[in-house]
Amino acid sequence: MTSNLDYDSGDYPPFAVTADTAVFTRRDGRLCVLLIERGSEPHRGQWALPGGFVGIDEDLPDAAVRELAEETGIDAVDLRQLGAYGTPGRDPRMRVVSIVFWTFLTDLGEPTGGDDAAHAFVVPVDEALAVPARLAFDHHKVLTDAVERVETELA
Repeated sequence: MTSNLDYDSGDYPPFAVTADTAVFTRRDGRLCVLLIERGSEPHRGQWALPGGFVGIDEDLPDAAVRELAEETGIDAVDLRQLGAYGTPGRDPRMRVVSIVFWTFLTDLGEPTGGDDAAHAFVVPVDEALAVPARLAFDHHKVLTDAVERVETELA
């Protein structure tokens, strides 16, 4: 048996972990999602789920809550894990694995863009999914999966 001291970092190149959040609400009877407009590259100007890199000493749910608050001003702590997304090439900067969380808030309030989000806004899900290329990274797939989950859970 080998110990951690025998680990050769050259055997496994480093990669990053992000925590993203799909926050849903209903407005005018329609299922809506909280999105940001990316204020920096990659994908500047495209829509995305709020999220970002996990700190080295940070737990995954804590990172999701922090990133959500930094990018949208929304505090949500009742997050449920949706899944993990790690297809190579999903982020052009480096190998990135995202752990995605979701929640449904009856009183979402009005988000405000902050940190690296140029804007934060609430949009009906069908509009968000209507143009797949409008969503950054693989967020069209992530949002599709999240919608399926929230509709199942709320049914």
